[in-house]
Amino acid sequence: MSIRLRLALQFGAILAVTLLLFALVIYVATQQSRRTLFTQSLFKRTLVVGHAYAAGQEEAADAGHRAAYRRYLQQLYRTLPAEEGRVYDAAGRLVFREGQGPGRAVPAAWLAEVRRTGRAVLEPETNYHETVGLLYRDARLGPLVVVASSVDEDSRQQLAQLRQLLAAGLLAALAVTGLGGWGFAGQALRPLRRMVREVDGITATDLGQRLTPAAGRADEIGRLAQRFNRLLDRLESAFAGQRTFVRDASHELRTPLTALIGELEVALLQAERPPAEYRRVLQRTLDSARRLNELTNGLLQIARASDDPSQVPMAAVPLDELLLLAHEQVLRRYPTCRVDLAFGDADAADAFAVRGNEALLLAAVLNVLDNACKFSAGGGTVTATLAPGPARLTLLVADEGPGLHAADLAQVFVPFFRAAAARAVPGHGIGLPLTARIMALHGGTVRLASEPGQGTQVWLEWPLEAPA
Repeated sequence: MSIRLRLALQFGAILAVTLLLFALVIYVATQQSRRTLFTQSLFKRTLVVGHAYAAGQEEAADAGHRAAYRRYLQQLYRTLPAEEGRVYDAAGRLVFREGQGPGRAVPAAWLAEVRRTGRAVLEPETNYHETVGLLYRDARLGPLVVVASSVDEDSRQQLAQLRQLLAAGLLAALAVTGLGGWGFAGQALRPLRRMVREVDGITATDLGQRLTPAAGRADEIGRLAQRFNRLLDRLESAFAGQRTFVRDASHELRTPLTALIGELEVALLQAERPPAEYRRVLQRTLDSARRLNELTNGLLQIARASDDPSQVPMAAVPLDELLLLAHEQVLRRYPTCRVDLAFGDADAADAFAVRGNEALLLAAVLNVLDNACKFSAGGGTVTATLAPGPARLTLLVADEGPGLHAADLAQVFVPFFRAAAARAVPGHGIGLPLTARIMALHGGTVRLASEPGQGTQVWLEWPLEAPA
């Protein structure tokens, strides 16, 4: 079932229930109002019958007055269909009856209730027939119970017409609502149909297309188009970065593999070679294999650092101990490099603790120290300062290397980018991009400041609380 049809049906159903309840309220209210008016009319009839009966009894000796009295009552009963009047004396005997009704007897208990309460309505009978009773007091005749009954034919006809009118109005309203709901749902969903056509035209090879924003629309559909366009922006950036990453990674992997294959092929060109030559070939092959292993490990770490944070195991990591471990490892790589460590004042024992993955954080710190030692190989000193702040924990690594130009500084977090001054230094250009991804995974940041000839400063900053 389409959304358009579902909306039209739901809207029609809601309106149908609302109109039906409204029609029922109108019908019941009209029925109760007419019944109340008819009951009041019958009570007025009982008063007329009581007065006429008492007056007739006073003039009973006069035959002419009695005949006139009966003609008056006959004319009175012709005004309502099947109307009947009765009078019961104090002993409960029927002393008078006149009218065109069926003449059904009334219960004695109900007559007693009329004498006790002064007036009462007999339980409503079927087919709009109703009976009421009134206690009529006369000084000469005593308390009389006057009963009047009739059929409310006028209400029968009026309510039948009202039912027909309400049913016809309900059906007409449903028809108009159905057509209107179908049209309005189609008009409301028109931007969605246009969006579906535009989405169908977007492919992985053409992510530059965007949904056309509806002019002046600030509703849910307009916000959906904006969010989808932002999603396409992120996907396009991710695809572009992925293509660049794959291209650069393929190039970087090809270089040590080509060197490795070339050395082996050259070694096989001659049948016999001196042992020193074989040793040289094996050493070069080993160096190429090590570079290939380092590059592969770096690529795997980048992939791991790009994972969902919820899938990476996190725990409390003491950064001071982590820095000492990284210092020990970097000195094994660069025995001649001087690395000075400094720790800021900490009041609490866990002031240097952050929540994160120890292996990834070690790789991030080690990458920064490794870069600083590589570019300070000429005898410069590397300083690493770990200091807690009010909201963040900061590690500052400063070297005395050649520094970077502003244009190169803007590209240092691009995978496989290498500045002109760094191309003579061994590396693959994935250390800082990997560090940036690891810091982002832990809710932290990495910043660089550098000037040519002034060295480079790198700040790693972690939030003191766990990232959300």
